[in-house]
Amino acid sequence: MKDPRFSRFRKSAAIMIGVLAAVCTVAVAQTTPPDPVKSSLDSGLLDLFLKSIDMFTVLLVLGSIVSVAVIIQCMWEIRARRILPLRPTETITRLANLGQWTELRHFTSEDNSFLSRVVRAAMNTPGEDRIAIRDAAELTASEECARWFRKIEPLNIVGNLGPLLGLAGTVWGMIIAFTSLGQGGGQANPGELALGISKALFHTLLGLLLAVPSLLVFGLYRTKIDRHCTRAMVTAAEIVEMIPVSKSARGSNTSS
Repeated sequence: MKDPRFSRFRKSAAIMIGVLAAVCTVAVAQTTPPDPVKSSLDSGLLDLFLKSIDMFTVLLVLGSIVSVAVIIQCMWEIRARRILPLRPTETITRLANLGQWTELRHFTSEDNSFLSRVVRAAMNTPGEDRIAIRDAAELTASEECARWFRKIEPLNIVGNLGPLLGLAGTVWGMIIAFTSLGQGGGQANPGELALGISKALFHTLLGLLLAVPSLLVFGLYRTKIDRHCTRAMVTAAEIVEMIPVSKSARGSNTSS
């Protein structure tokens, strides 16, 4: 059996060691001089960004703002509880299993979830034909899936246009750099030429920084939407198959 005094001593020693380590870390961080190379690189990148501002830079920054806004919207809206909410799904499934079609029709008319829209379209199909009911449900389910996929489509557009805008800015910057070289009779300052090329390549960097996160989030949420929509469509198909049809419609479908 362990001595409680030894346990308390061990805890106190661990706390003291942690405090001393934190103090030493802070002291070393304060006494260590800043790296001049890193500082000059950071200031150089900021200065290069300010000098590279043109029409292409503005478009890339606007694309970044749009991308961030869409990503925040996706994080807020694209969830399982929004595509296939639990309570409406349980209510619709329970009413369908109990055969309470009047109550189910009333519930789906007031609810706007994915599943309610599909079941409502199937129940409102005239003629009470099984094939027509399935077609109406499939059409509505396709529209609902497309509606959710449209929410992330701006990320695909921005992600594909970003590198092209960056490349266009780079080409434009190279044209300006070599035009100044030609006007100087080929005797341009190497430093100025290098700066011009750096400004041109900075557009490519901005385009890639815009494209990579946009396409990454687009791919992740496309998979997420596909998974949740597939679950919703499977649940809707099971309920649609339980919707009763008239005897004449059953007979016509069987004879055909």
